Amino acid sequence: MAPLLELRGVSKAFGQVVVADDLSYKLEKGEVLGVVGPNGAGKTSMLNLISGNLRPDSGRILLDGREITSMPAHARARAGIGRTFQIPRPFSGMTVFENVLVGAALLRRAERLERCVEALTLAGLMPRANAIAGSLTLLDRKRLDLARALAMRPRLLMLDEIAGGLTEAEVQVLIGTIRGLKAEGLSIIWIEHIVQALVSVVDRLMATNYGRKVLEGEPRAVMADPEVQSVYLGHSVSG
Repeated sequence: MAPLLELRGVSKAFGQVVVADDLSYKLEKGEVLGVVGPNGAGKTSMLNLISGNLRPDSGRILLDGREITSMPAHARARAGIGRTFQIPRPFSGMTVFENVLVGAALLRRAERLERCVEALTLAGLMPRANAIAGSLTLLDRKRLDLARALAMRPRLLMLDEIAGGLTEAEVQVLIGTIRGLKAEGLSIIWIEHIVQALVSVVDRLMATNYGRKVLEGEPRAVMADPEVQSVYLGHSVSG
């Protein structure tokens, strides 16, 4: 059986700036992969390559065994790829429900309302459905961004530093939400600087630097690796 997602030798550069360097890995159905690396390591660019917002210079991207390397972003969304962004930008004057309805626009009309309710429930935001998006806290704006991504019923959900800027208590709330999505069988790629959050949820961890995969494997083992510590923390941690 083919993995849900596979990258084969994917490379991308902007002049001398390399954001993906012969990147290869697989994501199995129902698996949660965490991605760590310093700022500028190419993590968000990797998501852009998968979602179709960027095209690779070389290499192949496959979804469920199907080549999607040249597929436009809207077609990839229809095929089951959803994502959140580092900075959520809702339509501030619209309600939470209306924002999620925009996210469901590619679905058949008869499905949209039901799916919006499902997405808001999964994101833990249903009680705020009628609130104006501009009035939301940061945590709820992040939940709204998540609900919009879920509105398309993705098979692959990509989270880009969704816990960034939150308090410790808010991060714990978000971890509970993501664990719920994992229990639903959703395949997830989660980029995050809050390593403790990743390690508590993900099945596998991948460390990257300058668009290159440094190491992947069991989360705690990856974070204990001296090379990963040097890349991520700037020095090796002993003792």
